[in-house]
Amino acid sequence: MILVTGGAGFIGGNFVLDWFADPHAEGIVNLDKLTYAGNLATLEPLQKDGRHVFVHGDIGDKDLVSGLLKQHQPRAIVNFAAESHVDRSIHGPGEFIQTNIFGTFNLLECAREYWGNLQGLDKDQFRFHHVSTDEVYGSLSATDPAFSEENSYEPNSPYSASKASSDHLVRAWFHTYGLPVVTTNCSNNYGPYHFPEKLIPLVILNALNKKPLPIYGDGQQIRDWLYVGDHCAAIREVLAKGKLGETYNIGGWNEKANIDVVKTICQILDILKPREDGKSYADQITFVKDRPGHDRRYAIDASKIERDLGWRPAETFDSGIRKTVQWYLDNPAWIQGVVSGSYRDWLQKQYS
Repeated sequence: MILVTGGAGFIGGNFVLDWFADPHAEGIVNLDKLTYAGNLATLEPLQKDGRHVFVHGDIGDKDLVSGLLKQHQPRAIVNFAAESHVDRSIHGPGEFIQTNIFGTFNLLECAREYWGNLQGLDKDQFRFHHVSTDEVYGSLSATDPAFSEENSYEPNSPYSASKASSDHLVRAWFHTYGLPVVTTNCSNNYGPYHFPEKLIPLVILNALNKKPLPIYGDGQQIRDWLYVGDHCAAIREVLAKGKLGETYNIGGWNEKANIDVVKTICQILDILKPREDGKSYADQITFVKDRPGHDRRYAIDASKIERDLGWRPAETFDSGIRKTVQWYLDNPAWIQGVVSGSYRDWLQKQYS
């Protein structure tokens, strides 16, 4: 069994679903605080799967985390738990400091105590996998080389600063205490089950609901886009074969300007679900004031993980974004649950 934290969020939820696509996969204890972005409806396909144990709780709760480790004896911890939206971190950084820094600290301490009491192969094979972001590296100019694992940390938002802090804690617990850790820093994820405050799901849903498609500034902010299924596959590779104490950057080799991403979504929707008036969804694009400290460009050099572990993304941006748009068209019930807020009723409904 493994312990997954934040496994009801976007990336964590996809990871859990992807993990159990293998009928022979070992079990998962899934610990999630169920903040606004945690959605148990994402995990509905696992409702009757005895290999999945969901626990509603906070990684900052020492007694809870220690108790779960003692009870379930996991061979690994995969830490997805994080506050992750830049805009929210600007308006309210406190939650980001609490979860991303103090929560990670508590998880590391509980893991260190648990690992210290293991014996033999159980101790040798234990892993703590910390999932982080490319935003810790700061911003790139148009001509800078992509972020490698050797880049210095230069976070520019409360969110990225809190994630950078958590990365440093993980590194320190390896070098000081010998805790067997690996860290991955990923580029912008997209795909199914994405909470509709991030760019891609927001644009899809606003387009379908005849609302403006808001673009910050001039829309020329560049991101490297990684399909979430590819990210999940990369994490499995690092968890299985990653070298202890190492960091692996995970990217999609897909640099796109925000405005181009939005126009691509509009073009796909024009084909799959045309507007009733025959016009393009691109007519709904609206430019709004840029947010404070908006990084201009992120790009991941994912050469190391390909060279050392043999992983490379299976999806191009064109194939991944088409799958994503189609998923949102095919899953109105999940979307309506998020939009209406009824997804929050799942905890009471399923675990009362």
